[in-house]
Amino acid sequence: MTFLAELQELVECQSPTEDLEACTRVISLAAEIVNRNLPIPAEERIENGRPILWWGSQNPKIVLLTHLDTVWPTDSYLPLWKVDGDKIYGPGTFDMKAGFLQALYALKNIEGADKSVALIATTDEEVGSQTSRALIERVSKGASAVLVFEASLNGKVKTGRKGTSMYQIKVHGRASHAGLDPEKGINATVEIANVVLKMTALENKEFGTTVVPTTLHSGTVTNTVPALAVLDIDSRSFTMAELQRIDAAIKGLVPVHPEARIEVTGGINRPPLELSSTQDLYEKLEAVAEKIGMAPIGNAAVGGASDGNLAAATGVAVLDGLGAVGDGAHAPHEHILASSIPARIQLTESFIKELIRD
Repeated sequence: MTFLAELQELVECQSPTEDLEACTRVISLAAEIVNRNLPIPAEERIENGRPILWWGSQNPKIVLLTHLDTVWPTDSYLPLWKVDGDKIYGPGTFDMKAGFLQALYALKNIEGADKSVALIATTDEEVGSQTSRALIERVSKGASAVLVFEASLNGKVKTGRKGTSMYQIKVHGRASHAGLDPEKGINATVEIANVVLKMTALENKEFGTTVVPTTLHSGTVTNTVPALAVLDIDSRSFTMAELQRIDAAIKGLVPVHPEARIEVTGGINRPPLELSSTQDLYEKLEAVAEKIGMAPIGNAAVGGASDGNLAAATGVAVLDGLGAVGDGAHAPHEHILASSIPARIQLTESFIKELIRD
């Protein structure tokens, strides 16, 4: 079968992260596709209750890290497969089923790759990789390079990603009648409003640090002083020091009213992917591109996190964004450019060969 035919199979095998049966099906299909293309069979495994695919070395020098879950609930992106000239639309085309296939196809002409390379596909990346995190950290610690096949940014690889933190802040007040005796209550809405202002004041544009209040719930009925308010916070930064600063500030919150109580849950979810982790591999990639006659690839730093963040935290060299060229991650226009696929496969194949020789 051709690359596009196998990509269509993967895309039409819908795999929203929350649907465990669907994710099991897509891993089984991915293993079947691997087995069509490579002489060494893939393994279907269960990692902390979720399916993953593993092909190749059990102690790899080079890890090709992918995921096959998507953000799209079943039948929420229709039609599932559409070709419009050079653009191929479908749920997961860009993020990141084409990236998985590109990594697989790059291995087809590398003899003995299974002795030093592992291709891994997980199914919980879109919700923070809670079940696959330990696996990613374990395999990264023993490797010399981790290549992440998330989609590229206009063809550029990603040499920086923000780290992420998620928090929920609850303010416990005291209810009372809003008309008869509001002074006897402790207004959780007023308290949470002060918290919101404190959160927005924590941002730091110099380091790309954002602290964003998102969902907010307070009170029960209109004539009662609210006794409980709940606020969710999304915080991101390109540096670990900034994430730690925000973490300390949030966990050190003090209420204005002395009898109110603040409860904080959550914390740092993914550390940043910093240039110190990616620079060496990026320079090698550009040298490989020049050697095979390609134009410079380019690099970028982006706000979204990936499993590359988790790998980099172990100290291994990481390069992200080696996947598909296209646009629309998590958006209704998600698509890839078919014309870009052969060059990306050739680049990845040459890059892996160079890393094996090192």
